[in-house]
Amino acid sequence: MHKDGPASSGSSPVPPADALLSDAAAPAALAQDLRPPSIALDGLFQAIGEAHIYTDAKTAADAIPDEAPADLMAQYNLARQRPDFSLKDFVAQHFTLPERKTVSYQRTPDENVRDYIVGMWEVLSRPPDTQVAYSSQLPLPFTYVVPGGRFSELYYWDSYFTMIGLYENQKIDLMRDMVRDMASMIDRYGHIPNGSRTYYLSRSQAPFFSLMVDLLAMHDGQVAYTTFLPELQAEYDYWMDGQDSVAPGSAYRHVVRLPDGTIMNRHWDDRDTPRDESYPQDIATAAESSRPKNEVYRDLRAGSETGWDFSSRWLADGHTLSTIHTTELLTVELNFLIPHLQQTLAHAYDLKGNKEEAARYAHLAEERISAAQRILWDERRAAYIDYDWKKGESTSILSGATVVPLFLQMATPEQAKAVSETVRKNLLKVGGLIATERTNSGQQWDAPNGWAPLQWMAVKGFNQYGYDQLASDIAARWMGRVIGTYEKSGVLLEKYDVVNPYISPKGGKGGGEYPMQIGFGWTNGTLLGLMNRYPQNTRVVLDRNPAADQPSPQPLPPMNAYGVQSDADALNRYTQPTVTLTPRPVAPTPTLPQVSSVGASAPIPTTEIPPSPAPAQATTPATPPAEAPAANAPPAEAGAPAAPASQPAPAAPAAQDTASAPAASTPPAATQPAPSAAPEAGTPPAAQPEPAHAPASDATAPANQQPAPASPATPPQPAQP
Repeated sequence: MHKDGPASSGSSPVPPADALLSDAAAPAALAQDLRPPSIALDGLFQAIGEAHIYTDAKTAADAIPDEAPADLMAQYNLARQRPDFSLKDFVAQHFTLPERKTVSYQRTPDENVRDYIVGMWEVLSRPPDTQVAYSSQLPLPFTYVVPGGRFSELYYWDSYFTMIGLYENQKIDLMRDMVRDMASMIDRYGHIPNGSRTYYLSRSQAPFFSLMVDLLAMHDGQVAYTTFLPELQAEYDYWMDGQDSVAPGSAYRHVVRLPDGTIMNRHWDDRDTPRDESYPQDIATAAESSRPKNEVYRDLRAGSETGWDFSSRWLADGHTLSTIHTTELLTVELNFLIPHLQQTLAHAYDLKGNKEEAARYAHLAEERISAAQRILWDERRAAYIDYDWKKGESTSILSGATVVPLFLQMATPEQAKAVSETVRKNLLKVGGLIATERTNSGQQWDAPNGWAPLQWMAVKGFNQYGYDQLASDIAARWMGRVIGTYEKSGVLLEKYDVVNPYISPKGGKGGGEYPMQIGFGWTNGTLLGLMNRYPQNTRVVLDRNPAADQPSPQPLPPMNAYGVQSDADALNRYTQPTVTLTPRPVAPTPTLPQVSSVGASAPIPTTEIPPSPAPAQATTPATPPAEAPAANAPPAEAGAPAAPASQPAPAAPAAQDTASAPAASTPPAATQPAPSAAPEAGTPPAAQPEPAHAPASDATAPANQQPAPASPATPPQPAQP
């Protein structure tokens, strides 16, 4: 949904269009060395990692040398020849650790979680950067919010979910500044890197920039689309680089052309060395594999670009990190975010009066949605599943990413119904949605962990298709887990164990490459959004922090299906009895107008989501019954796709095991000899004509694919957060 004109009172006025991007260039007086530390300090950086000078390898990548890399390397090479040389002393003498604003927000005893979130904006906000010589930090010209903990820089896809909270809190200026920082990086580097560090420049993250512009347009109006059109176009060009000449059955950077000619996207990193922020870990992982080490490094880096670093989704055997093969996978969220970017470009060009480009991008979006439906929808498992383009088949991992097409309003009603049933049966746990069904992988993006972005996209997605009770159920369970943990610890965390029936003050065991992080940007932002939409659930889980330092009894009493202690007496066992359990008033969600698919605004009142009833008391979670779309479900957003007609779908045959750069000629379809070694990613792709339409329909559809829906005549427009 788009919005023209200013928001409700108390919000920031819309600046002039020419002011939105003013001073967008980095405020740097010096030309910055954009080499990552592993290259600028080649030899020394590796020695620091191997010696484990720092507990967290990321600290070495963030540490600031006291002089130019060439001069420092000369000193190092001379000093290490001495018999009494101490690497630890040398590092302490020549490196400065960046100042990190610790998460030390001081709470009052009766402060509730809403006050915590509001107070944490200041703790997590960073002023415009001043360039520091020889630092890996990429300076940003405007104020921004970091996730928290070890993540002390701006991160790409995290920021969208953080910005939801800024919008809900009417911190529009700060939200707008973050969009401008993203645009600044596109202008300087050609894309938004994984994060604002030099060692993140070789990759990006899931492309949420178009959704950020949607969010800003809800306050600033249509000027947001026309203002950021150049950056939206550059973002698209980055992700689609090489599409016109990559050969069928091969890939180039982020682009994959399947043997039938269909263009899709994968995750990629232009470097194939250990990640600077995880250098010793990557060396150890590659040592466990029989594959060439550079392939493992590339796949680890591409796995980081997904934002799911790491998950069984990317592991060939489902549990061993050294089997990671991210670059061979077409992921659900990436291949539905790309058509959203295409739709946004169509809308922006239409606003600019460029009807030809608007029509072209609208058509590209229709084709991409149709292809994504055909390739990523698994009829047998009733879910969207990642696709292995090398093998020509779906993977075996069911994940929370199956809700993303619903979140983006690109699923059919029939698919939404199927996904709702799959989620209830396989992913919904006592504390919310698990990331994947896979457990015991040791990776943080697997069960038992749940993550704020997945809960938000699921709640919004199911609401948009009329499954209001399921959305409310997910929200209540997640809010119970997050707020319950907050009541015991006084902090919000990066992720949570949503399977254990007992709430841990630490959020769970965590898993992955680093300890549990507190703060936390996207948890804060989405929780605030859910509390505003579900005040009844907020009251149920008691929006307060009675005493963060009060120890919990062991064991904790059982919880009901919503993650809430099953009786008030049990709650009082770990709270101060003097605290009043009066719920904090919840601010009403602002009413926002809708905009038609061609950008003309029409003030249509937003249908408010009805509060869910108080949950029934139970000691163990039960699988909810199947739910049909609500009879009084809100109407579809302007431009939402109608139920498409079914048609036979061509299969995407098994792809040739090719190099990262495209082949010089079109290979035969399914029976290709093994490829030769991969050329460098920067090798220009060979010229190949691109098919004008989707692949021919005479291919045999595999059993796990459903008929592809016809593309909607009008691309769906983004909805309000």
